[in-house]
Amino acid sequence: MGRRRIDTYKEDFTFVSRVVKYLLFIFNMMFWVISLVMISVGVYARLMKHAETAMACLAVDPAILLMIIGILIFLITFCGCIGSLRENICLLQTFSICLTIIFLLQLAAGILGFVFSDKARGKVTEVINNAIVHYRDDLDLQNLIDYGQKEFSCCGAVSYKDWSQNLYFNCTPENPSRERCSVPFSCCLMSEGEAVINTMCGQGMQDLNYQQAEAFIHTNGCIDKLVNWIHSNLFLLGGIALGLAIPQLVGILLSQILTNQIKDQIELQKYNMQHRSDPWH
Repeated sequence: MGRRRIDTYKEDFTFVSRVVKYLLFIFNMMFWVISLVMISVGVYARLMKHAETAMACLAVDPAILLMIIGILIFLITFCGCIGSLRENICLLQTFSICLTIIFLLQLAAGILGFVFSDKARGKVTEVINNAIVHYRDDLDLQNLIDYGQKEFSCCGAVSYKDWSQNLYFNCTPENPSRERCSVPFSCCLMSEGEAVINTMCGQGMQDLNYQQAEAFIHTNGCIDKLVNWIHSNLFLLGGIALGLAIPQLVGILLSQILTNQIKDQIELQKYNMQHRSDPWH
């Protein structure tokens, strides 16, 4: 009694879709290039600073934060690029797991920030106060604080008196600084037609009470202004959050599809090898 031969798949058949493979590769390549730019800018900004100044404000240095984020994106997208190009399941799963963890952390941070808004407010206040202490130590940080105070029309974390925490603006009698009891120029009320900024406009403002100071500077802290801005721009923030989430979800989806296709291809190769060695099995 003869046995029927089972036909195997053609040798050139593959479960791996080139569209998915190269779409994932291009997707990762774009973010890989962006990460290199971020790292380069962070390193350049860091090297332009004096060593002692750089070490004084390590925790809040924008250049350090930029480098950390850039390195993280570089490592993750490197796994995605090489994993998709070489059809490496280990690298693809590493890429997918990292994106999933980051997505869940962002989601958890958003939920916790909403539920524990008072604690989140206290933490932001602590960060701003720490930045105020190091205002003169780091030029990038100084520019960032000035930009924030001008944009939100505010001064300090809770009030303009917070600037007394800074060594140069400290209002104690023992402070020999020329900026004693002052606030940065970014706290000052600016007229629309003012062409030249008076950088000494905040001189001695901490010596004035709120009613007197509000004629020259913004007396409200940036925390209240930031909270009000968030409440007024919830749809914008929701759109930004969605814009950050979509690329992550797309990356996770594509990597999972490609991983499953590679696994199917491996099973097909095992099947073909088995039936090639015993075609009548």
